[in-house]
Amino acid sequence: MAKKFTHEIEVKGHLIDSMILTKIFDVIMDLKGEFQVQEFKVGKHKKDASYAKLTIQGQSQAHLDKILEAIYREGATSKIEQSISLKPAQKDMVMPDDFYSTTNNHTEIFHKGKWIKVENMMMDKCITVKENRAFCTPIREVKKGDKIIVGEKGMRVTPPERPREGVNLFQFMSSGSSSERPTQHIARKVAEDIYRIKKQGGKIVLVGGPAIVHTGASDSIAMLIRTGFINAVLAGNALAVHDIEYSTLGTSLGMNVQDGTLAVRGHRNHMQAINAVFKAGSIPKMVEKKLLTRGIMYECVKNKVPFVLAGSLRDDGPLPDVITDMTVAQRKYKEIVKNAKLVIMVSTMLHSIATGNMLPADVKVIVVDISQPTVTKLMDRGTWQALGIVTDVGAFLPLVTQEIQKLSKRH
Repeated sequence: MAKKFTHEIEVKGHLIDSMILTKIFDVIMDLKGEFQVQEFKVGKHKKDASYAKLTIQGQSQAHLDKILEAIYREGATSKIEQSISLKPAQKDMVMPDDFYSTTNNHTEIFHKGKWIKVENMMMDKCITVKENRAFCTPIREVKKGDKIIVGEKGMRVTPPERPREGVNLFQFMSSGSSSERPTQHIARKVAEDIYRIKKQGGKIVLVGGPAIVHTGASDSIAMLIRTGFINAVLAGNALAVHDIEYSTLGTSLGMNVQDGTLAVRGHRNHMQAINAVFKAGSIPKMVEKKLLTRGIMYECVKNKVPFVLAGSLRDDGPLPDVITDMTVAQRKYKEIVKNAKLVIMVSTMLHSIATGNMLPADVKVIVVDISQPTVTKLMDRGTWQALGIVTDVGAFLPLVTQEIQKLSKRH
């Protein structure tokens, strides 16, 4: 009689509305494995978790291991509690060959007879274990001798619960109806989210690109910073340059923001703005000397709202406040997003995807961009709780600000 290669797994949570079980079935069938559902209990109420026990069968031990490795990442756990395997790093910034690569989902490890939560959860990192604690660790922070998890044994991944308010509106927004009334409805939902999180004392971070200024939405963002609805700003050189150009010269990329006409000698305005910052010494010094009296960067300085400007190869200048060392910029971004409850990403594919990689899956994300691929790319990174909106930020952000003002007056 041929030997059967089987293993029992279990999965708990909101299995139906988060589609966890469907994904597990798909993975098993795609890998040409077989499964039998031994037990399935559906939660009776909306908030109740469901439970399933499955027997997985492979054609060989190697085939079964391959299936198990894939389904553990989707939220399945072994019925037999297996301890993690650890290997030391042989050199600084070098992980063992079979290192476990993280998702951004809540993760626990089985170590010394108990489940331990992995701290500082981010995707595409390794996990280091120190005494009875586990940490998500970027490759550059790996030190020789660090104990690093290898393989998939002893891992428990919990995918986020799917939100119940039906937030994936970006398909609807891009269906040709985005210029009609529903934009107001979506702006109201976004405003309610921002207002609620602020009232609960949650941290709200803006990740912004220069289109905020080009489209005339910078006054709205400045107001949200001034009134405490944005607690930190992550951007590149361009947002700061064009914000300062608009605040001091009334133009963005040499165009008059108010009426869209080309300013006389406007082509040099953004360079003039950069020069003015260098002359003052920095953005805070420009504010201190009363040379910058309005705008996004001004409100950040005046209201002690931290900002990080990360450089890139294409930057003009860049401004003295821009961090040109990418690893330092990445570290500063991570410090800012720590404990964030809501991240609003507006018109910057580069910085939005970079920030998205640093966030655990339970942080709410709102992505606003005129470009569908930017929104879709972020949504496709496994962020269930992302609200994607394909629309013109210049029209949308002022609507959100108006709705927040209404809510503030009402309460």
